[in-house]
Amino acid sequence: MPTITVDAVLFDMDGTLIDSTPGVLAAWDQFGSKYGFDGIIAANEGHGRRLADTLGKWCRLKTAEELSVRPAAIVRFEEAVIEGGPIPLPGAINLLTEIDAGSSPSAHFGWTIVTSGMSVYTPKALASTGVPLPTAGYVTSDDVKHGKPLPDPYLAGAARVGVDPKNCLVVEDAPSGLFAGRAAGARTLAVCTSHSRDAIIASGAAPDYIVNDLTRVSARWVDGKVVVGIDDSL
Repeated sequence: MPTITVDAVLFDMDGTLIDSTPGVLAAWDQFGSKYGFDGIIAANEGHGRRLADTLGKWCRLKTAEELSVRPAAIVRFEEAVIEGGPIPLPGAINLLTEIDAGSSPSAHFGWTIVTSGMSVYTPKALASTGVPLPTAGYVTSDDVKHGKPLPDPYLAGAARVGVDPKNCLVVEDAPSGLFAGRAAGARTLAVCTSHSRDAIIASGAAPDYIVNDLTRVSARWVDGKVVVGIDDSL
């Protein structure tokens, strides 16, 4: 089984640590009905990207007056996602527990979350699933000027845990996030929880590793580094 030694692991949230699919699809359906677009198409295209960017496009908000309603629309959307009942994805809590349990006295944290969700949504979503909050804090769409697939979120995530992004492993389910991680200089691990292995490869995101889900990943600390075991067998 391959292993990779890094200073920290940077996790995406929706689709990687938690499954919020029912609520996301319901929210896009509501907004599609209101603004006249296909919610399923919008959900697929916007997966992994900042909601502010995708809502602005699909709801055709162009003028300053129209754009002023975007924050309220985002809140309504994310409330609908929470109402949909997100759940932890297989292996997520166990992997985070392994990183936390093995944490040694060091100058940096072992993991954090880098999400395209907003700062209000993120702690609510984690609390509803039982996924722990990272000790280092987390990075949301409110914390960066540019969202995924640009590198800003993962550069901010590396800074949050106090390490060089080149010494991080980014764990993502969406091509946009994998592109962002690679652009930040990190190595990347794709989980096939929202996209098939073939779809991830076809996207051109070129992750260093691909696994079915986080039950195929383990972690332990050795000399102040996180050694990540990856079972990438089919």
